[in-house]
Amino acid sequence: MYFDSHAHYYDSRFCDEFEGGANALLNKLFAKKICAIINVGDSIKASKKCIAQASAYKNMYVAAGIHPSCAGKEGTLDEARIALCDLLDDAEKNKIVALGEIGFDYHYDDTDRETQKAFFEMQMRVAEMYGLPVVIHDREAHGDCFDMVCEYPNVRGVFHSYSGSAEMAAELIKRGWMISFSGVVTFKNAERVRAVAKSVPLDKMFIETDCPYLAPHPHRGECNHSGLLEFTAATLGEVHGVTGEEIARITAENAAGFFGIKL
Repeated sequence: MYFDSHAHYYDSRFCDEFEGGANALLNKLFAKKICAIINVGDSIKASKKCIAQASAYKNMYVAAGIHPSCAGKEGTLDEARIALCDLLDDAEKNKIVALGEIGFDYHYDDTDRETQKAFFEMQMRVAEMYGLPVVIHDREAHGDCFDMVCEYPNVRGVFHSYSGSAEMAAELIKRGWMISFSGVVTFKNAERVRAVAKSVPLDKMFIETDCPYLAPHPHRGECNHSGLLEFTAATLGEVHGVTGEEIARITAENAAGFFGIKL
């Protein structure tokens, strides 16, 4: 059974590509091979959709937050903070186990960097206030993301779909952080990611889909979903010299323990 630590099942692509949409797909996945999913918001609006979806599934949980590309798109910094806190005030009812995804995105750079920084800082402060872990989006911004999280030593979390160096991963792990790998680790041109994955201890690792994005080889380019986690687990198993099933078991235990979820 696989624990998908990062998914976006509110995305319209599921309705477009699966008969019955995300709900029909999720019913099948939970019945067969998935023990838990964290549905991750990228805006206040999306986080509310995550909460609504999670209410229908015993083993679906929520990360609520504002992605760097969405920073400033739903109102001012203060308005966003108030809206986010409104969700977190009912965290248990809303099944919120983390704040995210938050961070920096220097690849698309579709939000000015000062705005990204302001929203990142605000959400780190909110996470500290509520005692919640965070889910970090770090795209081509490794140094700045690392510097930011180090400014909040009381906050822990996970760097999702990790693309940084082995050295940075080691420093994060020393500080109590977790490292998550997506289908990217299976890509034929991802030798560097696999080398980094080999350096990460199994007890500090999650697996994720980031679905509907980043489908693993041999399904690259398709609509990703949690049923394809077995390919990511198999590749990480090859890297660490264990079976994919062992990766599934260990990473499920890791994620459940870290987020305080009883499987």
